[in-house]
Amino acid sequence: MLTEMAELGFTHAELSHGVRITLVPGIMKAVEEGVMKISTTHNFCPLPPGVNQAAPNLFEPSAGDVKEHEQWLRYTKRSIDFAAQLNAKLTVCHLGSVEFFWFNPADKIARYEKAHPATDLRQDTAYQAILAKCLAKMRKRMGPFWERTQQSVREIFDYASSKGVKLGFENREKFTELPLDDDYESFIAGFPAGSPAGYWHDTGHADIKEKMGLLDHRKHLERMAPHTLGFHLHDVDASGKDHQPIGDGHIDFKMVSEFWKPEHLLVLELSPRVDPDGVRRSKERIEELIGWL
Repeated sequence: MLTEMAELGFTHAELSHGVRITLVPGIMKAVEEGVMKISTTHNFCPLPPGVNQAAPNLFEPSAGDVKEHEQWLRYTKRSIDFAAQLNAKLTVCHLGSVEFFWFNPADKIARYEKAHPATDLRQDTAYQAILAKCLAKMRKRMGPFWERTQQSVREIFDYASSKGVKLGFENREKFTELPLDDDYESFIAGFPAGSPAGYWHDTGHADIKEKMGLLDHRKHLERMAPHTLGFHLHDVDASGKDHQPIGDGHIDFKMVSEFWKPEHLLVLELSPRVDPDGVRRSKERIEELIGWL
């Protein structure tokens, strides 16, 4: 796996939340032999025993179940351990979600989107009225889930600091995932001084949220710039499918590149279905943008 990445011209890789524990010996060997350096890992990495497919939300920091909370802590710490073992700088983390047993507001939004595929939802007054009601319902429900999330992440700050690994909290694409985009800045800014954590920006997720009328991509980047640690870079095509090669969709990466800083980590997060040519083109496009900075 890492040899193939090296042959495509990469020197560093992120280990995702799809890395099975059986792959660890080969990864360690490749790193020791200098085939590849690991820049970042993505919680949970490696996957818990018995889990054989990507499962970043297998356990959530927002969970009310004590056993699930303990498992989230256990495997998040394990991801941090693995990152430290590989000299990776950062672990990307999700921040949980709000559960609805009945009348999930995300369903109403999805139905409207499906019924109006060619509509610019940001300019649709009927949709905006629905969205406002759904957001109000989300805020009314989210209190305990959000409180548990904030408490959970603070429980791992000292551990991450002791391992020399930072935590990048990633913006998400689903309506019920936490935090709400308007709350991200105050959430990160509220961390105690010296906390080993910051914001991780996913371009595809932000684009999906922008289409839903939940954020303005540029303004969100501007607000989060002081707290940003790195980026997942992938495009979104006309059908709304993300993790596409850079340039094959509609995201304005020239605009996104205005927010890159030398200390940021830039990770191409492409679909496994992208062929080697698509990977190379994406790499070349990002390198071209870096060259303009």
